[in-house]
Amino acid sequence: MSEDTINDTSAPLVEHLAELRRRLIWAVTAFVVAMFAVYPFAMQVFNFLSRPICRALADSGQNCLLQLISPQEGFFVAINISLFGGLCLAFPVIAFQLWRFVAPGLYKSEKNALLPFLIASPGMFFLGAVFAYYIVLPMAFGFFLTFQQMGQETATLAANAPGSEVATQGVAAAGEAPLPGIVFQGSAQEYLGLTMKFVLAFGLCFQLPVLLVLLGKAGVVSSKGLSAMRKYAVVGILILAAVATPPDVMSQIILFAAVYPLYEISVFLIRGIEKRREARLRAEGLWDEDDDAEGERG
Repeated sequence: MSEDTINDTSAPLVEHLAELRRRLIWAVTAFVVAMFAVYPFAMQVFNFLSRPICRALADSGQNCLLQLISPQEGFFVAINISLFGGLCLAFPVIAFQLWRFVAPGLYKSEKNALLPFLIASPGMFFLGAVFAYYIVLPMAFGFFLTFQQMGQETATLAANAPGSEVATQGVAAAGEAPLPGIVFQGSAQEYLGLTMKFVLAFGLCFQLPVLLVLLGKAGVVSSKGLSAMRKYAVVGILILAAVATPPDVMSQIILFAAVYPLYEISVFLIRGIEKRREARLRAEGLWDEDDDAEGERG
C-alpha cells in the first residue's frame, strides 16, 4: 500500500455519525467552558473595546459616557461579550475537533496541503481584527463624531475643559436664539454591537487570501483567471464592503482598501505555486507543452 492512502478504512454511516456527535460534544463543551471563563472579565473586555470611542470623545473634549437604555442592558452586554470571547477562546479546540473528524478521510498529501491553511486562517482573522481595532475604529468614530453640534451650554463646558479644541459651531451669535446641542450619548449595547461587527467583518474578509490560495493549490482557480476577473473582483469586494460594514461610505472605502490588496497578494502567491508545480512536473517529464501554450493563448 502506498504512502498516499487514506488512513482509515470505510466505516458504516452509524460510526461516522457517532464520531461527528463526539466531536460536536467536545466543541460545544469547549465553547461553554470558555464562555463561563470570560464572563467574570466581561467588564474588563468592554473597557478594552471602548478605548477607540473614548479616545475619539476625549479629542472632542467630551467625557466617555455610554448609556444603559434599559435595566437589563448591562446583563446582555456581559452575555454578548461572553459569547464573543468564548468563541474566540474555544476556536482552536473547535478547529481541532473539525480536523479530527475530517482528517481520516483525507490522503496524506491532502493533509499536508490543508494543514498550513488551517494554521493561517486564525492568524489572518486575528490580523484583520487587530487592523479593525487599531486603525479602522479610531478613524470611523472620529469621523462619526464630527457630526455633533455643541449647544451653548455644552460648548461652553467643553471649551473650558483643559486642553480642549472642541469646535463651537453650535454657539449662537449675540442676539440670536441658542442652537440645539447634538451630542453623542451612545447605548453600551449598540456600541458593543457596532464594534464587534467591525472586528468580525474585517477578520472574515482577511480570510480571502487563505481561501483563494487554497483553491489555487487545489487547481480550482489560476492566477491568469483571477487576473482576468480583476474588474469583477473590484465590484464583488465593494458589494461585500457595503454588506459587511455599517451603512457609511467611509467604512466601506476602508474595508475595500484593506481587502483588495489581499486579492492581489493572492494572485501573486498562486502564481508562485503554479511556477513550482510547473518546475516539478517538468523535472518529472509530465509537463504538457500543448496545455501550456493553450493557457498562454487564453
